[in-house]
Amino acid sequence: MTLYFHSPRRLARRYEALADGQRPEVHIPVDVTADDEGYTLTALVPGIEPEEVKIEVLEDAIAIRGDFSHAGPEGNQTLLRERPSGHFSRTLRLPTAVDANKAEAEVKHGVLTVRVPKAEAAKARQIKVRAK
Repeated sequence: MTLYFHSPRRLARRYEALADGQRPEVHIPVDVTADDEGYTLTALVPGIEPEEVKIEVLEDAIAIRGDFSHAGPEGNQTLLRERPSGHFSRTLRLPTAVDANKAEAEVKHGVLTVRVPKAEAAKARQIKVRAK
């Protein structure tokens, strides 16, 4: 079983945003895996269209931004709202530099997958040992 802890500061920011009439910031869960070639990030973004997600890659950091907006039919009264609504933003640092030009991203079934290869300088190289 995995337990998630929401910090008191994050909850306070959500309530402050609601009090000011702003849309609160939404936390999106992200997993990061690595292999010899690069990194794969997966994030839950249900209901988001691909063009609504902005991804920036710079050296060893990836920023994911977007907005959840779930408007119901006009004139209907909302009785319960549990789906996230608001802005999301996550910036993640990776252990090594990455090649932003070869990054790929897709959204499928509410899961954002970003694949970013390691920069050539960061990849492991085999060194040939010579006898003297």
